[in-house]
Amino acid sequence: MALEEKRAWIMAAVTICAYAVYLIVVLGRAGSGSLTDVPYVATLLWTVGAAIVASIVLHIAASIASPRDAGRKDQRDREIGRFGEHIGQSFVVLGGVAALVMAMSELDHFWIANTVYLAFVLSSLLGSIAKIAAYRRGFQTW
Repeated sequence: MALEEKRAWIMAAVTICAYAVYLIVVLGRAGSGSLTDVPYVATLLWTVGAAIVASIVLHIAASIASPRDAGRKDQRDREIGRFGEHIGQSFVVLGGVAALVMAMSELDHFWIANTVYLAFVLSSLLGSIAKIAAYRRGFQTW
């Protein structure tokens, strides 16, 4: 397995785990009350920060485990990386537009922040899945 494919798997796993922890904590705090009253900011910041640190540590570990592949990208890796990033960015745009509409509608900050966070999560997942699929099923340049 190419190091870049390992990195895509790492990004997908870290994203899913971090968002799952965030949802469990926030929804657990809500109980029978309103979601907008739940303190979410610290949890959101901690899960994003932990995901960044975990991703960096796991990428370093993957590079150490495959020292001959570390720092080596061929043309195919670069094209697959670009392809995955372009695919994933669609959710960033959708999330930005949704947050803009929500802000103009004067919705609660909770919903706006969670929409943006979900957009980043979906962007990361879709980009990682696109990269993994390209490595597994082949990648045809245009």
